[in-house]
Amino acid sequence: MSHKPTTVNELGEFTVLIDARSPAEYALDHLPGAINCPVLDDEERRIVGTTYVQVSAFEARKIGGAMVARNIARHLEDLFHDKPRDWRPLVYCWRGGMRSGSFVNWLRLVGWDAQQLKGGYKAWRAHVIEQIALIAPQLDLRVLCGPTGSAKTRVLQALAADGEQVLDLEDLAAHRGSVLGGMPGRPQPSQKGFETALMQDLARFDLGRRVWVEAESRRIGRLTVPEPLLQRLRESRVIEIDATPEARLAYLLRDYAWLADDPQGLADKLGTLRELLPKDVLAQWQAWALHRELPPLFAALMAQHYDPLYARSQGRHLERLAHAQRVACDDLSDAGIHALARHIASLP
Repeated sequence: MSHKPTTVNELGEFTVLIDARSPAEYALDHLPGAINCPVLDDEERRIVGTTYVQVSAFEARKIGGAMVARNIARHLEDLFHDKPRDWRPLVYCWRGGMRSGSFVNWLRLVGWDAQQLKGGYKAWRAHVIEQIALIAPQLDLRVLCGPTGSAKTRVLQALAADGEQVLDLEDLAAHRGSVLGGMPGRPQPSQKGFETALMQDLARFDLGRRVWVEAESRRIGRLTVPEPLLQRLRESRVIEIDATPEARLAYLLRDYAWLADDPQGLADKLGTLRELLPKDVLAQWQAWALHRELPPLFAALMAQHYDPLYARSQGRHLERLAHAQRVACDDLSDAGIHALARHIASLP
């Protein structure tokens, strides 16, 4: 039972991945499937760090050592007391240093074949960036575009249901990429968490088959699309959904009906447009929001905000927009969306 540093390419050889970092570090991003067993919690980590800076490294290690021992003992009693002898954990911390090293030593003293991830989370992070840069340029992307309300996300979902490969960036980012784009009950992940989830999606694709994706700008909410993927998206083939204004408005009113449940929140979201709109226009829109009058509000948003923004931005974002295959549509009901997806999938 040798003790050797393990690389990210060997993750599948272990029973469990243990993240020994603090809960706050774990919440920002972690290896997929890892459980959080901190050897120092957030407050303990702060105390040790402050002691290191204000007193000495020796005092910090002395205080931290006692905390680490207590926390590892608690994990052994609460989480691992029933694990069999052949249980094989891989432990990591920030850099593959003292926190994971201490944990591994205790687990190995018990008799388990515990190992330490070489380079820790930083090695994983480098792996994520490397894989995105490697895979993204190889993707045979088909980019769906169309003005807001064209049901692009729903078309992607219908394509996926029909067995097509789909990359849903807005789902990964938990944001629809517009002023009203926040998803109820789903806060956006951290940038690192977004990229970890993205890398997992990219890794599952068959690179010999096409991948459908929605046209996106550089930012989705507060998150940034990694440059290798953004460049591939911008240079790829484009399919433009040309839905009628009536179909788009009906779709938006169904898809965003939940906004009427929080009229003040909707008015506040619209307030972020104050630099782009005349004061009287914004005041009217916010009044509609507060009175839950979504039809005139969404009609005005389409005509005065979303459509002009689309006309200005798509030519910059999509190099092959001028050669896009355009698909007309006047029905964005559930049945209409499924029919639209099947038609798009059949395009040469």
